[in-house]
Amino acid sequence: MTLRDALNAASAQLAGVSATPRLDAELLAAFGLGISRDQLLLSGLEGSVPPDFEALVGRRLAHEPVAYIIGERDFWTLSLKIGAGVLVPRPDSETLIEAAISFFSDRAPAQILDLGTGSGALLLAALSHWPDATGIGVDRSQTALTIARNNADVCNLGGRAGFQSGDWGEGLDERFDLILCNPPYIKEHAQLPREVADYEPLEALYAGPDGLADYRRLAQDIPRLLLPTGCACLEIGYDQGRTAASLFEGGDLRVEVLQDLGGRDRCLRLTRKA
Repeated sequence: MTLRDALNAASAQLAGVSATPRLDAELLAAFGLGISRDQLLLSGLEGSVPPDFEALVGRRLAHEPVAYIIGERDFWTLSLKIGAGVLVPRPDSETLIEAAISFFSDRAPAQILDLGTGSGALLLAALSHWPDATGIGVDRSQTALTIARNNADVCNLGGRAGFQSGDWGEGLDERFDLILCNPPYIKEHAQLPREVADYEPLEALYAGPDGLADYRRLAQDIPRLLLPTGCACLEIGYDQGRTAASLFEGGDLRVEVLQDLGGRDRCLRLTRKA
């Protein structure tokens, strides 16, 4: 069997568990061969099948996310190391970086805070865009902090990114130009796909009966942590534009609900009222 044959067979198998079966098969094969997917595709696909390809496909058939199997995921312009204990970065979260870039326009934030940093994806994406900025990533999980520090080093951003243990903004007394956060926002009894529910950290997903528990905490922290000329960008669920926004209204913050590329509500952008 050629590599092409194996990819075709794996794609057919994975069609039942993945929306991107061919891509999954190619990523698994490239991982098994120790090369990039681009190198795989340029090889002509007539070479040998990786010896552990069947086992890798079997793990994906058990709904394990590809990012956990191969240990990495692309986000923004970066390739990040991913492991059990942190959420898999998703393209929807790039909406927060785009919202921040739009706000700052031709200026740049000096100090960035990433609350619930996980893999460090949001902080490191922002630091890669603004080369003079520095930032802090906060998380309660020591596993996440270890992965985030490793990603900062791999991306050559370790000198500008610090990471510390913390519970949202508790104990922080600095103020920041940009605050980024992808908090848990799933209602506690919501049904999730197996690849999420069986593998990703539930404490980073569920947020009480209405999915808003952590926004209530953030609504207390962000006004005191945000500099007057800065902005905070928070990820929300597609149906939380109104409910999450209402928690930040009534004070001195202006609240905007921004959409992702699919046209779904995805980001709260918070700025000071004039």
